[in-house]
Amino acid sequence: QVQLQESGPGLVKPSQTLSLTCTVSSGSITTNYYYWSWIRQPPGKGLEWMGAIAYSGSTYYSPSLKSRTSISRDTSKNQFTLQLSSVTPEDTAVYYCARGGPWRVGVPDSPDEYDYWGQGTQVTVSS
Repeated sequence: QVQLQESGPGLVKPSQTLSLTCTVSSGSITTNYYYWSWIRQPPGKGLEWMGAIAYSGSTYYSPSLKSRTSISRDTSKNQFTLQLSSVTPEDTAVYYCARGGPWRVGVPDSPDEYDYWGQGTQVTVSS
């Protein structure tokens, strides 16, 4: 069974870059047709898909966050990383990494399309 674990700082100052890493075990991030995403949930709000990195290494982003988001991977460590720049207090949320697929057509861009999730990590943006 695939397991995902988020790691990174729990507190980030406004205007800085938030950086989180997801470590995957019992499954390779290069397995065909699987997508690896970052999803967040601000306090009192619903889940928001932020972006994904595909088995091929291609990346896809939510249009609303595209200008500030970057997702990359380290296949030797079976990890993928989120960077969100120029954060504000509105970026305070629980951040999850998740796996979706197999997906042969299109890109899974809804939280409902993801079957394995990390436990989530709280990130607070505050000075």
